[in-house]
Amino acid sequence: MTQSKNSNSWHATTILTVRKGGKVVVAGDGQVSLANTVIKSNARKVRPLAGGDVIAGFAGATADAMTLFERLETKLEQYPGQLTRACVELAKDWRTDRYLRRLEAMMIVVDANVSLVLTGTGDVLEPEAGMIGIGSGGNYALAAARALADSDFDAEEIVRRSMKVAADICVYTNENIVVEILNAAE
Repeated sequence: MTQSKNSNSWHATTILTVRKGGKVVVAGDGQVSLANTVIKSNARKVRPLAGGDVIAGFAGATADAMTLFERLETKLEQYPGQLTRACVELAKDWRTDRYLRRLEAMMIVVDANVSLVLTGTGDVLEPEAGMIGIGSGGNYALAAARALADSDFDAEEIVRRSMKVAADICVYTNENIVVEILNAAE
């Protein structure tokens, strides 16, 4: 997520993932803001990679995220079927490469087996319970998802309801969401 001391900084977004009932769902809102102005309302911040076997979502500067998506795609080609290894290798590059370490973003990356958070500080984290929220509205969406986890709602409905909660609270999050779904390993 992009947080700078400059009042004209690009603000983050909301990305959420939930694993439940044999599915992993990742959603991201579409709002891009500059200071207190909405620049775009339908940005696509969640996308399938590796032929649809991986879904990635980003919070942060758009050009930085595009660079990271490309680098991750390369790592996934180098280490097919090894999401964690590909993400660790990307995190190493992100932290040590002179150009990459200046990138301001966070990513959620999932496949059928694992959900990970990647940061520019070299973190590759697998949160408990298969739920992750990042970006300016990430904590709101995550809290809502945790509250709904034991409900009868499936993963997609939990994500959609949780993203609505985040959009109602976070001024940098809108209700124009993109949802991607994978079948998860049981």
